[in-house]
Amino acid sequence: MYEGFANVYDHVMNNISYEEWFGRLKSYLEDHGIKEGTICELGCGTGIMTEMFAKAGYQMIGVDRSGDMLALAKNKMTESGSDILYLQQPMEKLELAGPVEAVISVCDSINYLLQEEDMISTFSRVKKYLKPGGYFIFDLKTAYCYQNIIGNQTWVEQDDEISYIWENYFYEDQNINEYTLTIFKKQQEGELYEKIEEAHYQKAYSVKRLRSLLEKSGLEMVECFDENMKTEQTANSERIYVVAKVQEGSYEE
Repeated sequence: MYEGFANVYDHVMNNISYEEWFGRLKSYLEDHGIKEGTICELGCGTGIMTEMFAKAGYQMIGVDRSGDMLALAKNKMTESGSDILYLQQPMEKLELAGPVEAVISVCDSINYLLQEEDMISTFSRVKKYLKPGGYFIFDLKTAYCYQNIIGNQTWVEQDDEISYIWENYFYEDQNINEYTLTIFKKQQEGELYEKIEEAHYQKAYSVKRLRSLLEKSGLEMVECFDENMKTEQTANSERIYVVAKVQEGSYEE
């Protein structure tokens, strides 16, 4: 995933309100006593959110399975002068040197876990590395979003640098959405374009199922918000934020 797409990811996603997402996450963590320390971001991609937290004074660890995405994240780190530890790992096999104050994951990275076994593995690894009182915050697209907003829809965008076709197919029997991306990126010189094709798959999980999977992993769901991180999620929420912490009495020595 994201091998060819990595080089155009930031350009395609330039409409995402990362600053708003960052503000909500930071406010929640600060309101719950996490105003400093180490945060691990799962599925950090090109490091946009990781850089924001580093600039705010947190010690950041960015984890992603894509080497191409991490290469771009490291370029950002060189330009900004930040000190971020980037690790190329699948989140379900997370390995850290020590415990952290919080683990975050945004931009539907958790939706890429298609098997419940991988969800449990990821949640269990998070539980292993969370300090007492730490929080795990992640977002997901919902089945409502896939069914009613993006599923079976096609978008075509074009500007001076790239053109892309984004096709979506939602398989209701599996709660899986398939993204097919065809991107034409203009080369630095001349009028030639590079063609990039990738297929991505994401799965929707109900809140009830998420709660169960978290509990099986030694975590408990504390809150489940709508995208604004202020009100509770509803049947029409397109994106939800889940806040979890380690179950009482289940910390590992």
